[in-house]
Amino acid sequence: MAAQDYDSQLLESVSVRRRRMRDALLFGAQRARRSADERVGKVLAGLVIAAVLCAGCVGWSFISHRLIGKSPLGPSVQQSTPAATPSAR
Repeated sequence: MAAQDYDSQLLESVSVRRRRMRDALLFGAQRARRSADERVGKVLAGLVIAAVLCAGCVGWSFISHRLIGKSPLGPSVQQSTPAATPSAR
């Protein structure tokens, strides 16, 4: 069992070293600041994508209701014709 533990520790340390070397090559001395900037960018991109999806859903709902002929505000808001009233003669 000790040999397997040693092997897994060795593989893990090699992967950590490779990740650190890759980060140092890509980001230089300011790799911690840039990774935080990347997270902020990803959050903003996610918010933009969510807003576009919501707008698309609202637009699709509006257009589908218009094509079907229903009012997007519900049946109580639909226009009705006035009831025929007896004319005074």
